Amino acid sequence: MALATVFRRIDPGGEDGAGRDLSLRWSGRISLTTRILALNIFALAMLAGGFFYLDSYRSRILDARGAQASREVRLIAAAMNAASPEHRAALALQLARDTGTRIRLFKPDGTLAGDTRAMGLRNVQLIDPTTQGWQLQAARFLDAMIDTVVNAPRAPLYRERRAGGEWPDVRTARTTPTAPATIWRAPDRTPVITAAAALGDGEVVMTTANARDITQTVRSERFRLSVVLAIVALVSIFLSLFLARTIVRPLRRLARAAVRVRLGRAREVVVPRLPSRRDEIGSLARALSDMSQALRARIDATEAFAADVAHEMKNPLASMRSALESLGSVKDPALRERLLAILRDDVQRLDRLITDIAEASRLDAQLSRAKFDEVDVAAMLDGLIAQRNDRGIERGVRFRFDNQIRGRASVMGEGARLERVFENLFENAVSFSPDNGLIAVGTAIDGSEMVVRIEDEGPGVPVEARESVFNRFQSIRPATEEFGKHSGLGLAIARTIVEGHQGSIVVESREDRLSGARFVVRLPLAPYR
Repeated sequence: MALATVFRRIDPGGEDGAGRDLSLRWSGRISLTTRILALNIFALAMLAGGFFYLDSYRSRILDARGAQASREVRLIAAAMNAASPEHRAALALQLARDTGTRIRLFKPDGTLAGDTRAMGLRNVQLIDPTTQGWQLQAARFLDAMIDTVVNAPRAPLYRERRAGGEWPDVRTARTTPTAPATIWRAPDRTPVITAAAALGDGEVVMTTANARDITQTVRSERFRLSVVLAIVALVSIFLSLFLARTIVRPLRRLARAAVRVRLGRAREVVVPRLPSRRDEIGSLARALSDMSQALRARIDATEAFAADVAHEMKNPLASMRSALESLGSVKDPALRERLLAILRDDVQRLDRLITDIAEASRLDAQLSRAKFDEVDVAAMLDGLIAQRNDRGIERGVRFRFDNQIRGRASVMGEGARLERVFENLFENAVSFSPDNGLIAVGTAIDGSEMVVRIEDEGPGVPVEARESVFNRFQSIRPATEEFGKHSGLGLAIARTIVEGHQGSIVVESREDRLSGARFVVRLPLAPYR
């Protein structure tokens, strides 16, 4: 039976409980907090991609500086071609000052013919990294690390060469009309740019520049980006943890409460309702709280129903036991026949009781699966009353049907269940009606509801009992009725079915002030199509 569901209590120390009745056995998957952090860190990773952009920015600047060095060396070569040999040294010194480069002149055989450094101009000096402070050493270490991460191309290490043939730019300039340029790497990781161009007499002029400003610019941009990245990372992690805290902590509380309910401790558990949360988590908490309260009510109803069933079945069983014990010692045929009649009545009573109990226990589950169709209640009542009149009604009780509905009006429901409602109400009215009594059945429309009224001429229902008569096994029977003829479940079944159709059923006094009860059933009308 649906109401006799067995709730299995899980042993906290057993396989199901695993000794962790109040702990959550989280799976090995990624937690919600980690997922939130991962999503925000992913955005930071996109921002960290700026380091790759800085590397490409540095490459473009170096390429531009190399092209600029080629143009400058061609201009210098043109100027020196126009000058007389005795004025070339002074011109080279002046051009070196103007361009910020070191200018060297190589003879056709590769020997050094002139050098602005030897003339006293030391505007290009490479720095020994071992003489610098720890700040610059740390900066170079970060440069190397970032270059490794972004897979930046590694320039050849710059070193001084005496002969012109040892410089690749000089060798290329002698054989081609171009002005080649090469980018080198100084010991302190700053770029060194060399360029060479041939003169008309076979000599070659070469310029050297230490583009330290490029390294300083890239380092400055990297530092700014690192500061922004660090600040954004801290803020993102803080907000992620805060967001995870506001989501995960209440979910953990709800989950622990649900675990305790699962372990059969529903009465001791108070599922937090989180009234201050006006979001989806608050709605979930209140829904779980309502669900746990409904579960408790269902458990209480199950226990009460089981106790009522046991009590109701003990009465006929006790009567049968007494009759059976007496049957063995009674010799009078008439008395034995009376005892057998009692046994037959008790068996019928048990059969009727078990049938009604089975139906009452299955109602909730069956109504939840029922498919509702349009039902013409007025036509149904007319047919039920006609069937009773055809079969004949005991004690001369009569039915009168007053249909005040004009046209067709229907409700959404299950026809067989609604028939059971009115059959139970008819049976109840007949059992309380006097001989030759009249039962008035009426239908009407009240707003968006169909109203069915069933009035009898019986003793009526006391005001204090008008709610309890719908309880299971509650029955206020006439004194003249044979004991045990009704199970006390008819009105309870009727109310369950009506409420399952989103309707209501009440009992009240008749409006004409005559004795008797009036049952009023209200059902929502089906929408017009």
